[in-house]
Amino acid sequence: MSDPVKPPPPPLRPLPNLIFASRWLQLPLYLGLIAAQAVYVVHFLVELWHLIEAAFGSQTALQSLITSIGYKTATPIVTLNETVIMLVVLALIDVVMISNLLIMVIVGGYETFVSRMYLEGHRDQPEWLSHVNASVLKVKLATAIIGISSIHLLKTFINADNYTDRVLIAQTVIHITFLLSAIAIAYTDKIMSGIAASSTRH
Repeated sequence: MSDPVKPPPPPLRPLPNLIFASRWLQLPLYLGLIAAQAVYVVHFLVELWHLIEAAFGSQTALQSLITSIGYKTATPIVTLNETVIMLVVLALIDVVMISNLLIMVIVGGYETFVSRMYLEGHRDQPEWLSHVNASVLKVKLATAIIGISSIHLLKTFINADNYTDRVLIAQTVIHITFLLSAIAIAYTDKIMSGIAASSTRH
């Protein structure tokens, strides 16, 4: 015997319909983040091109890289050295990680707060999107922010001679704060998941 067909839900009243439709006001925000990601892609390609040119001896590209990473030494830098390469590569990794963060916010936020994207079963569906919700999104964003903060801190310590002790201490404290915040978010999510599972069993 087949299951009875559920009747369609009644139409929303005007005020609830207006309130529910207000979620589309977030659409320009996500489109703006897509534009910001395009800017990051252009910035990544420009820095990568400068790195390639500097590797082949371009002084203009080398000086552009040194300026962008804020690297300063007592003696002028005339050739691409290991420290400059390391700082540029870390800057490129930083751009990639921020782009990953943008993807999480754009795709996960749209799916969670605006409208379904119906990606179930799609061959290109990201693994993390299969179980995304507000709690999971918060934990993943916190983890991504810690990764970005780690890259920034590593760049600062490699280039420590150009920073004051106050800046080094401040960045370390901020990074530790991010770590503690992520742990608190994950622990809170674990507690809430346990309470929800317990309520379901009863």
